[in-house]
Amino acid sequence: MKKELKIFAALVAVFLVAYFLPLGSEKVRSAILDAFGLLQWYAIHHTLACVVPAMFIAGAISTFLSQASVMRYLGPTSSRPLAYSVASVAGVILAVCSCSVLPMFAGIYAMGAGLGPASAFLYSGPAINVMAIFLSARVLGLDIGAARAIGAVVFAFVIGLAMAFIFRGSEKKRADAAMQMPEAPASPRPLSKTALFFLCMILFLVFSDWFNTNDVTMTMNDGTVIKANIRYSRRDTMDIQQYQADGRLGSEIRRLRRDQIRRIEREPGFVTTVHGVKWLLAGAMGLAVLVMVWRWFGRDEIRQWMRATWDFTLMIVPLLFGGVFITGFIGGLIPETYVAGLVGGNSILSNFVASLVGMIWYFATLTEIPIVEMLTRLGMGRGPALALLLAGPALSLPSILVIYKVVGFAKTFVFCLLAVVMSTLVGWLFGMLVG
Repeated sequence: MKKELKIFAALVAVFLVAYFLPLGSEKVRSAILDAFGLLQWYAIHHTLACVVPAMFIAGAISTFLSQASVMRYLGPTSSRPLAYSVASVAGVILAVCSCSVLPMFAGIYAMGAGLGPASAFLYSGPAINVMAIFLSARVLGLDIGAARAIGAVVFAFVIGLAMAFIFRGSEKKRADAAMQMPEAPASPRPLSKTALFFLCMILFLVFSDWFNTNDVTMTMNDGTVIKANIRYSRRDTMDIQQYQADGRLGSEIRRLRRDQIRRIEREPGFVTTVHGVKWLLAGAMGLAVLVMVWRWFGRDEIRQWMRATWDFTLMIVPLLFGGVFITGFIGGLIPETYVAGLVGGNSILSNFVASLVGMIWYFATLTEIPIVEMLTRLGMGRGPALALLLAGPALSLPSILVIYKVVGFAKTFVFCLLAVVMSTLVGWLFGMLVG
């Protein structure tokens, strides 16, 4: 009955939107176009490179990792220093956005990981990104970069511990139920082979979704040369922020047609060099995975893996696509210049608005930095800038929808509340310290 009510509510919501949406408004039509544009950008740049590999990893976690191993290192009764350290280190290794860490979160949670360590992993995956922290320091200032690094690590531990404490009753019941389940048969492979298999899959994800600063030099058809940062790249158009003479990003977002651009050159550097060969590196890891599957895994195991991967896909992908579309629509209705007007100064309200916007907005890896730089040029305070950086990468509307599907409303609400409240307070304190 509960499932039928959810389906009925969804149908009613679609009906009401279709009935009352003012399509005669130019702003609404533009927002719909922006929503499809963001969805296309997500499909081109993130679905195949990041979401799909993450689904296979999630399926492999639920198929090939023993529940006893997950419970030993990440379960409710595991060593807290070990469990939270393992969960928090994930962000340094993965360097993925909030949507991409979701399938792995769902996988380890389904296998019996405690809510606390799983929540720490969920936050740390996209938030503790070494490259993003370095770029934050270079672009936005050393103080924000250092505060973001410290805040992200502390947040992962505090949010995880708080979630475990608040929901300790339900987690105890869940752990007791897991203990009553019959012990799974021993793996036909030694631990070293399983570890190598997962390492290669994770490296495939890291290389296929290798981040890029998107700083480019563009030569236009009329011979004009501009330096810019690409915000969103689609099949026919791209949105850019142009660098000004002082080396800082301008606040204006320009939309260019691809047929206006003669040549695009990436800014040289280690990140760009790796990005140029990322598919060769990812291909090598993918080939290694295929060889291991061929040599080490039985047909029944592979079928179970594909079934689990498909189950995660059905649960997560529709919510991700729907969330990205809604985010693009809201972004089209509420321009960033309007947001900047709400986050000036360093009041509790401005920090809260920045945290709330960060919680809803979708940020791909590293895109939050040029966005925050633009907002600061439009008047955003440094405290709210840090608040957005702490809340934004770890959460988004698409990820919130998936978290709700995995752990339910109460746990999702508390997780989001903790992230927003902590980001608000830390941003406010930081703003007071730096003036």
